[in-house]
Amino acid sequence: MIYTYTPRGVCSKKITLELKDGIIKSCKFEGGCDGNTSGICALIAGMRAVDAIDRLEGITCGYKDTSCPDQLAHALMDILQETDGQ
Repeated sequence: MIYTYTPRGVCSKKITLELKDGIIKSCKFEGGCDGNTSGICALIAGMRAVDAIDRLEGITCGYKDTSCPDQLAHALMDILQETDGQ
């Protein structure tokens, strides 16, 4: 299933994720630092969403309280809550 998330407090404007059975199939950021967000998406492809959350949640960017990886973790948490972990 494909999901979209609107990040808050970061440069990126939208995160699109595809998950199947709790596994991240694809990820794409719109906006933000293209090299960094593309790298993050490549690294988490095939990963269990819960494992990605554990690794990314709480990462900050400079003076901000959040970051694109942290917002990705929040997107994944929302998706898992919405789908009861599926």
